[in-house]
Amino acid sequence: MAQNPPPYPKKSGFSIGTLMLYMLVMAIAGAIVYNYYVKNVQGYTIDPEEVTLRYVDSDFKVNIDDENALAIISNPRRYEREFNDLVFQINSQLVKHTANRMGLPDTLKRKALAEYKSIHPSIKDLYFKDFVTLKDTTSQLYQQWYNNELKNATDAMNIVASKYTCFFINKIFDTVLRTKEGTVFIKGKKIDTPCGIALTEALGPMIERMKKRAAIDDFTNSKGMMEEKVEKAVAELATMEVRDRKGLTKQLQTKVFGFAVSSTDMEVSAISMMKVGFKLDRYFDVSLSEKRKQVIVTLSEPEILSHEVYPKFDKLDVGWLREVENIELNNNINALRAAFREDAFESDIFDKSKAQVTELMELLLMPVVSQLNGAYKLVVRFKETDLQPLNTPLETIREEKSKVSSAGLIELDN
Repeated sequence: MAQNPPPYPKKSGFSIGTLMLYMLVMAIAGAIVYNYYVKNVQGYTIDPEEVTLRYVDSDFKVNIDDENALAIISNPRRYEREFNDLVFQINSQLVKHTANRMGLPDTLKRKALAEYKSIHPSIKDLYFKDFVTLKDTTSQLYQQWYNNELKNATDAMNIVASKYTCFFINKIFDTVLRTKEGTVFIKGKKIDTPCGIALTEALGPMIERMKKRAAIDDFTNSKGMMEEKVEKAVAELATMEVRDRKGLTKQLQTKVFGFAVSSTDMEVSAISMMKVGFKLDRYFDVSLSEKRKQVIVTLSEPEILSHEVYPKFDKLDVGWLREVENIELNNNINALRAAFREDAFESDIFDKSKAQVTELMELLLMPVVSQLNGAYKLVVRFKETDLQPLNTPLETIREEKSKVSSAGLIELDN
């Protein structure tokens, strides 16, 4: 009788195929856990070459006292410490808003603010130096009269801030996000670069709000500047006087459907009398060096002490459909004044002023110096101050002339 083969053993419930399937599932789960809980920190990859961000909506809230800000930037040399604090306040808000829009967690927001705080000492020096150089502080009085003193100060702040904002914003967020080559992948709403966010969404609205307040204050100041007689003691030493003549021509056209139907011709000439010298109440020092046998006189840098412009309208033919507004007349006269000042900054008048004051100091003090024991010599030096007319960029003055785009400046024979 044939013997039946032995029965095969029953298959186990945990076969090799099942084991491999479990291992595959565990590997996938481990990769997910690693990618989303280990490799990522608060949703941001720590890969030094690329960072993924998800932008979110964030309204920029201006937290600047416009009245105090305008008072500070109108006289930065007097309020230097307040100016530095204002720069810190503005730039901190730019950093904070940019971090909010980028959707960074609180830990990275605090790190970004701390990063700016660490570089602020160098940033504030750059802002202050460029601002006092760009702002023509010697023209404050006539700018008030023409209703644009605070507006020009606001424009100067905008120029300086726009110059450095991208620099420190990029530096901060490259450091915070640890990007190696600046590679960032962006998702979300209103996509823009960190620099673009800071400039267009934060700095731009802030400057515009300051300009609106500046327009009101400029008008108020110009109306009230001559309401009372002001007397004050001054200590000035004028060493050079410059007289000049210039003319300006301009044509204003009235157009209907793109065709000129009326025009107004305007010709203005003006004479200018400018005095350049030294403010002795700002800085004047006389010291004695026994070692070098020198009597040292130290003065501030020369600057424009006064500038009078006397305009005259040589021609004013008003078209039949055209009215000439006061602002147009003021802008033309202001353009002439700016042209005179531009010529002064481009000339060697400040060097001549230094040479002249040296001769004057020798004339006044040499009799006293000669009475000292020993062969003492008189030395005249000039202290570098925040206001250096020789280094003032001409773009600021030229910008005033460019406001009258169609005006033609004419050099008149003396």
